[in-house]
Amino acid sequence: MPSCFSRRWQLRQLIAASSLILLVACAEKPTAADATPLPVASTLPVAPVAPVAPVIAVDANLDIQPTISFSDWQAGFRAQALQAGIRPDIFDNAFAGVTPDMSVVKADRSQPEFTRPVWEYLDGAISAARVRKGQALLNQYADVLQNIETRYGVDRQVLVAVWGMESNFGQFQGTQSVIRSLATLAYEGRRRGFAQDQLLAALQIIQHGDITADRMLGSWGGAMGQTQFIPTTYNTHAVDFDGDGRRDIWNTPADALASTAHYLQSSGWQRGQSWGYEVGLAKGFDYALADASTRKSLAQWQQLGVSLANGSPLPAGTDQQQAALLLPAGYRGPAFLVIDNFRAILKYNNSSSYALAIGLLSERFRGGGYVIGEWPRNDTPLSRSERIELQSLLSAKQYDAGTPDGIIGANTRKAIRSAQQSYGWPADGYPTHELLETLRKP
Repeated sequence: MPSCFSRRWQLRQLIAASSLILLVACAEKPTAADATPLPVASTLPVAPVAPVAPVIAVDANLDIQPTISFSDWQAGFRAQALQAGIRPDIFDNAFAGVTPDMSVVKADRSQPEFTRPVWEYLDGAISAARVRKGQALLNQYADVLQNIETRYGVDRQVLVAVWGMESNFGQFQGTQSVIRSLATLAYEGRRRGFAQDQLLAALQIIQHGDITADRMLGSWGGAMGQTQFIPTTYNTHAVDFDGDGRRDIWNTPADALASTAHYLQSSGWQRGQSWGYEVGLAKGFDYALADASTRKSLAQWQQLGVSLANGSPLPAGTDQQQAALLLPAGYRGPAFLVIDNFRAILKYNNSSSYALAIGLLSERFRGGGYVIGEWPRNDTPLSRSERIELQSLLSAKQYDAGTPDGIIGANTRKAIRSAQQSYGWPADGYPTHELLETLRKP
């Protein structure tokens, strides 16, 4: 590994450097740590730090050649970190021997062509082994979890579910140096300003004495500990629950679980409420209502013919308790009404599949969490290139799907619904091969 990037740096295929950065920016799985921190006092007062970004030159062969070396970037960032309150000895020790990590760059720019369908994701997330382990840990840490639940109002089963999903209960926290990973991303990555903010926060954590630089290990993206916080979220939400003077989310489950509870509480978790319910829909139901922006009270949904999946009436709720209808596999799969606590989980990880896994896994610990509706397991999800083609075809036929990036977001789903309605199909906003084949026809 070179000590700097002053020589030409070979990368895998780039269609164009700028367009690739925009494309990959939408593809990364967001995490709790990725959310904008709430205005809670951080460890140190932080002066605004402007990104210290190298100038990147792109030649005709699409090879990237930075015009500033890593050491020069590091010197510039050091000056700004010291201005923000980081001690020179802390910075120099943290950066001793640090060089850019090309595996981090590769991971940051990776764009998987195929993704698992939601039912396969849930099969792995709610495995029998994970359920048994979670149940055992609920018993082992019963007193600690009771205290956390009392203080923050977040259900213990949900906390243990997050613990299991994020690191398999602390077993897989990541083995990469957080300082090196973030320094690489701050120097070369697609979101340099964001990475630099995280790097400064990581130095604050070290200076605070919670962990040393050599022991600050995590994922390639800088997520750390048993429940995978990024540094800025750590600074605003990590807590020393066991009272030993350190917020140790790496080695102390009590600190990791309490920090997660603090984050979920700050994200709007409602004490004593469910995350949502699996439901059944009446014949002739308007599937266009299955949109995150369409929120109604449980009574209003019931008036529209929505019941629990077993046919029972929906629980009595208040008009203030608004729910949205989620069809994770389209109209042919199970349906769920999701409420405020589901939204709080989304702030931890902005993926409906993840939030659904947390909700179902937390119920499975108590003997529930079994989905009644049948998943369309014979359905093959669109690949990334097919999703891009779908978006392009939708826009070409005047259904504005936005930028063709392969990410099925709100704009694309709206466009899909419009196309489905024009064909007289159930307008669930779900991308299918049938729709793609239909759009391909002249």
